[in-house]
Amino acid sequence: MGDDEIPRGIAQMDVPEVHVHFDGACQPPTGPGIAAFGFTIEGPGLDVEESGLATRPYSEHSTNNVAEYVAAIRALEWLLAHEYRGPVIAWGDSQLVVRQMLGEYEVRTEHLKAYHERLRQLAGRFASVTWKWIPREQNGRADALSKEAILEAAPAASRLRPPGAVRLSDGEDDAAPGDGDDPGG
Repeated sequence: MGDDEIPRGIAQMDVPEVHVHFDGACQPPTGPGIAAFGFTIEGPGLDVEESGLATRPYSEHSTNNVAEYVAAIRALEWLLAHEYRGPVIAWGDSQLVVRQMLGEYEVRTEHLKAYHERLRQLAGRFASVTWKWIPREQNGRADALSKEAILEAAPAASRLRPPGAVRLSDGEDDAAPGDGDDPGG
C-alpha cells in the first residue's frame, strides 16, 4: 500500500488547558481609590504570578469592578505575549465579570463596556476560554496579589489622594484593602 493510499483522518492532539485565577481589589471598593489586580497562571511549564495597578490611583475609574476586569485582561495578554493560544479556564470571584463574560449579565455601566469588549476580543484569540466563578476562599493567591499591589502602591499614590480619602500607608489604614463586586461601577 503506497502512502497515497493510506486513508487520511483528522489528527486530534490533546492540548492541556491553562488555568488562570484573576482578582482585583480597590480601596475603597467603590472607588475612586487605589485599584490593583493580581493573577496566577498554571499549566504545562507555567507557574506565573503577576500583580500591579489597574488604573491611575484615585481616578474616576479606580473601582473594584475595573480592577477585576483588568486582572483578567492582563492574564490573557500575558498568555498571548508568550504565544499561548490553547484552551483557558479562567477562574474569578467576581460574579459581575464572569456573568458578563458568559452573557448572563448585561454590561450597563458605560465605562465598563470598553473593558468588557477588550476582554471579549482577547478571549476570542484562544482555542477556548471557559469562565468560571469561584468563592473568594478558592481564589486566595490572586486575591492576596491584588491586595499586596494596593499596599505597595499606597506610598507613591498618597500624593494623588484627594482630601478625606482613605489612607493606606504608615499604619494609618482606615480600612483594609477591599474587594467585592459593586454593581454600580
